[in-house]
Amino acid sequence: MKGMKTENISVETKVKNIGNPSQNTHNYKYILLKQYFGHRSFRNGQEELIDALLSGRDVLGIMPTGAGKSVCYQLPAMMINGITLVISPLISLMKDQVSALTQVGIPAAYINSSLSATQYQEVIRRAERNTYKIIYVAPERLTTASFLHFSQKVNISLIAVDEAHCVSQWGQDFRPDYLKIPEFINKLPRRPTVGAFTATATVQVKSDIVKLLLLQTPLCITTGFDRSNLYFEVVNPKSKSAFLLQYLEQRSKQSGIIYCSTRKSVESICENLCSHGILATRYHAGLTLEERKKNQEDFIHDRMRVMVATNAFGMGIDKSNVSFVVHYNMPKNLESYYQEAGRAGRDGEPAHCVLMFSGGDVQTAKFLIRNAEGNEELSAAERELILRQDMERLSRMIGYCKTNGCLRAYILEYFGESHSDKCYKCGNCNGQFVQVDITIPAQKILSAVARVERKYQYGLGITLIVRMLNGSKEQRVIQLGLDRLPTYGIMRDIGRLQIREYIDFMIDEGYLELTDGEYPVVRLTPAANDILFNSKPVLFYKRIRQSDTRNKRNKKSIGIENNEAATDGSLFTILKELRTKIAQKENVPAYIVFSNATLVDMATKKPRNISEFLQISGVGEVKAKRYGQLFLSAIENRMLEVKET
Repeated sequence: MKGMKTENISVETKVKNIGNPSQNTHNYKYILLKQYFGHRSFRNGQEELIDALLSGRDVLGIMPTGAGKSVCYQLPAMMINGITLVISPLISLMKDQVSALTQVGIPAAYINSSLSATQYQEVIRRAERNTYKIIYVAPERLTTASFLHFSQKVNISLIAVDEAHCVSQWGQDFRPDYLKIPEFINKLPRRPTVGAFTATATVQVKSDIVKLLLLQTPLCITTGFDRSNLYFEVVNPKSKSAFLLQYLEQRSKQSGIIYCSTRKSVESICENLCSHGILATRYHAGLTLEERKKNQEDFIHDRMRVMVATNAFGMGIDKSNVSFVVHYNMPKNLESYYQEAGRAGRDGEPAHCVLMFSGGDVQTAKFLIRNAEGNEELSAAERELILRQDMERLSRMIGYCKTNGCLRAYILEYFGESHSDKCYKCGNCNGQFVQVDITIPAQKILSAVARVERKYQYGLGITLIVRMLNGSKEQRVIQLGLDRLPTYGIMRDIGRLQIREYIDFMIDEGYLELTDGEYPVVRLTPAANDILFNSKPVLFYKRIRQSDTRNKRNKKSIGIENNEAATDGSLFTILKELRTKIAQKENVPAYIVFSNATLVDMATKKPRNISEFLQISGVGEVKAKRYGQLFLSAIENRMLEVKET
């Protein structure tokens, strides 16, 4: 492949000559960890998973995004004879992973539909000559005759299944091609060790991964879902568009992702951001393959700082310097939300995850669930069961958006992990709430719904109820005669957004209910009688909103200010500019040269020679040899400038 350095083939010879693994494996894995990945110690769970794979035992590793899953199979791949196949669902992930591996001197390649027939044959030819230690492959490739023929000829010693939750029909990203992985393995001359890895998995999905991939007595490790560097926040702004523009203005030097629920939203939001001078691009399934590829590369290479996308973008995206993830709309479940939000802060630096919630998001999510493409191989009963489960997961997602408690605790509890009651690193823990008596507004709302039920047997939806209460003169309100009801305009003094919040709250509390179906309507419940006729008090928790621009005392804790916000003359900024020049010259994403966390460590420790440079976290021998003098010179020049001033 273009850019492949065959000089790195010598690594395989070195691995073959390790000797007795029981005597040398422990020390050698630490040597390789530093030599190729630039780290002196393993992260939580990594060493146990690596040792199991080296001993020939299957594994299931559930580790949050940014916790170092890839090292768990990349390092064993260097220590065992033969080829490691990494089954990965996305072309973008393969390309980035292979680029990162070749940057540190590990011989790797990928096989997917982006290769021409000539390129594919060249990769196969080199692989048959033991050129590569790691080959990334798309799951649909496993069933082709040519790839199976190749696989039966070479020594495949390890198979790593990335994004393993895709095998489960109960997961949020089910892919039928993953179900064919065991069939492929069974056709190999010898069963290799199998490792499965994912960032998010419920108990049901974990069980499915083990069962459907036919893992044999696997070592199962869940390292914990907590990402301490991520700050979570839910907001309910009057204008999402205005909030987003202000939010991005405050992060003008940072890179981030904005997730939307529909293609239409992606288009309009991206257009609006561009019209305000923000370097934004877009990604959704309605674009051509060429445009998606170009836009993704523009974002990965920092030519565009903001990606506006549907959930079609992101799984496996290995861009480490994403400083924020904004959800313009509420996702359908917490698994998807946590996976998407987790694309921020992969380099360990503070990052911000904000979800903009509105009542309309609930109906959009329900529509998307009901109209999602299902697995045609399932029975009607199974499809109905999955629909009910999806609705239950949506309910938990709505609960996250509406809770007054710690957001991190809510997430961790969902995934079955212990937690403290407060993290003090989320919008709810750092926010303020006051208890408000809304008994009178609640009575007005319930009275309006009661009159609507008497006048319109079919009922009305939330939007029309809100408009009627607010005294709207819109055509639909007048046509239906809502302006002739006694409750018309009785809440003119309260904004529509607040009325909607009250209605949503009363649905949550069981005083109102929303019917199922494509056009849900609002109905009273028996519990409403206590409020209407017995004056039962209704207490509502209201957040005291604080502008980011005024809330400076919390900036440090929420990760708004991190090292990317350093002044232009700082050493960190100089190192970033140098990294950008190198990345542009080599046509690779900037984070593949060095992550932000590595640059921060350089700016802090200020190494003076190669020996000290190798002490920087994330600097291995190959990168030290390739880039060391450039960065050392930049650091030295900056130190001389400071000394002279």
